[in-house]
Amino acid sequence: AGPADEQLQEDADYDWNTSANGTLRLGGDSYTAVYEVHNTSQLNFYQRDMFNNREPLPIRAVQFRYPNGTVVNATAFDRSTNDERIRLQLPNRTGKLAYTVEQNGKAVQTATFVDGSYEVVLPSKTNVGVPILSNVAPGGHETEQIDGQVHITWEDVDSDKLAVEYYLERDLWLFSGLFTLLVVVGVGGGLYYWRQIRSLQTRREEVGLDVEDEDDDIDDQGPPPGMG
Repeated sequence: AGPADEQLQEDADYDWNTSANGTLRLGGDSYTAVYEVHNTSQLNFYQRDMFNNREPLPIRAVQFRYPNGTVVNATAFDRSTNDERIRLQLPNRTGKLAYTVEQNGKAVQTATFVDGSYEVVLPSKTNVGVPILSNVAPGGHETEQIDGQVHITWEDVDSDKLAVEYYLERDLWLFSGLFTLLVVVGVGGGLYYWRQIRSLQTRREEVGLDVEDEDDDIDDQGPPPGMG
């Protein structure tokens, strides 16, 4: 059924000073999206369920900022909802649209609802870059740290979706420590088994069970009787 009127009309503070066509600020439990619209009368918002089917995106605190700086809330929008999307009729064909969406964990995936450039701002003390701990798609992006937060930017996104998975910086230290411990344990275990094998070989030689030596002794006995 999509979000209720009360959710759409919730209050929120947005940073309207954006330079990309689409800007997402991740917060851990929710993220905000600000889209710049030009000559656009309506936008459809949706997400994918576990079966890859479309369903309405549960947006909240919808606002629109006119070019002159005036900001209005969801009461200025006309909307319609079906099983696949929520459609917003914009108050003006040019301006900026903002909303809030619940975020689950340290990952966000969203459709690219407008064309052009994108920017994703990570929470403080988080990062991307380690493949096992993070993922950023599509490729062709750049990262920069500004005021303690990592900014991921794309000059022009040609994909129909955008995904970012990040990690806490402390997670990287924990992962590095765990990896080092596993390496030490692996090397130590390998060295232990190598020593055990060497010790077993030494014992075999001491009791005369070295097969290779026995074969050598048989070869030295000469040919079988009657073949000499």
